[in-house]
Amino acid sequence: MNAIKVARRFIETDPANESAKILAQLVLALESERSFELITLYELDYKSFQLAMDILKEWRLDRYYASKSKLFDLSLQVSELEQNTAANKSAPEAKA
Repeated sequence: MNAIKVARRFIETDPANESAKILAQLVLALESERSFELITLYELDYKSFQLAMDILKEWRLDRYYASKSKLFDLSLQVSELEQNTAANKSAPEAKA
């Protein structure tokens, strides 16, 4: 099971837990691209600290794949635009 799902279940199970609150703050900071005081992670017990590290790893990896996907989409759009432009240029010649 991935860390993001584990964190979600942990936070859902006991949202008043201090570790759950810190993990929730970490996720909010990551999603909103706000700053997060790293020293806060030292307030976590070892298991929750490891979970926070795993969240960071997955978040970075997911972000990489999201960026890769956006690049692919843009490249596909450019390719389609190029094909449409080439088709429009050759269309008048066919009529002549």
